[in-house]
Amino acid sequence: MRGLLYTLSVFAVVALGFWAYREGYETRATERAVASLERQIGERHQELSMLRAEWAYLNRPDRLHALAEMNFERLGLMPLSPDHFALTEQVGYAPPDVPNPLDDVMADDLLEDMVSEVIIMNHRYGADVAATVIAPPTLADDGEQLP
Repeated sequence: MRGLLYTLSVFAVVALGFWAYREGYETRATERAVASLERQIGERHQELSMLRAEWAYLNRPDRLHALAEMNFERLGLMPLSPDHFALTEQVGYAPPDVPNPLDDVMADDLLEDMVSEVIIMNHRYGADVAATVIAPPTLADDGEQLP
């Protein structure tokens, strides 16, 4: 019985040693892969900063002005003058879309849903006042609660 216990113990130690050895190699391989990825990320950051600097250099106003003057005739450009600006009322917008009758039905359903959430309050203190309809607060376009 004691021999069997020693044999199982030796087998368990060898198996754990093999497992630890394999895990060590996997850990080193993973560390090499992470180092490679970090190196690639660093290279991409350098490329990005270089491209941003090049973009800023190419978009200098004096350079763009010189290019516009050099290619003025070929591009068919017009010199900018104050009469090229207009008021917003003078801008020709596209005509509005023709409403679909089915949209009115959906709008009525939406209105009924909204009205079902309206609270009617009675003024009990003071003079006789008619019931007041108060709509629940809604959210603005940017997500803020409106009063």
